[in-house]
Amino acid sequence: MKNVVKIFAVFSFILVLSTSAQSQTVQKIGYVDFNGLVAAMPGVDSVKIKLQTYQKTLSDQLDAMRAEFENKYLEYQQASSGMSDLIKQTKEKELQDLQGRIDAFQQKAQTDLQAKQQELLQPIVLKAKAAIKEVAKENKYTYIINSIEDIVLYSEPADDVLPLVKKKLGIL
Repeated sequence: MKNVVKIFAVFSFILVLSTSAQSQTVQKIGYVDFNGLVAAMPGVDSVKIKLQTYQKTLSDQLDAMRAEFENKYLEYQQASSGMSDLIKQTKEKELQDLQGRIDAFQQKAQTDLQAKQQELLQPIVLKAKAAIKEVAKENKYTYIINSIEDIVLYSEPADDVLPLVKKKLGIL
């Protein structure tokens, strides 16, 4: 009776092991340099040109504001010896306000430039992500990892799906 129980226990253990081994699926992991992919896509050059134009517009406006500040500051320095305390305080307050507007414009310009970049690149990024998703499904990848983010510590060179995604997008 003890032998029957032992044989049944061993048989049950083997059955559980074989069932769990069969239920595990093989996971295929690939990687891609997403930034490199986006940089190689059509339309990125026009996005760069639009961003440079927008940045130049903002930069020109900032330069004009700085020039205005410098002119007012020079005028203040030249005329300050003959000014009353009330006029000096008024001019100093005016210069401080102008400097505050310059600082606020500079911060807003940086935020606006980033938002413009996001807006212009979004269609390209979405197209790249869609192509990656299609390549992953067609080639039965479970995961595709962005290799440029230092997430992957080791990978087989054959698992780089960048050539497949470029082919899907028609990029040579």
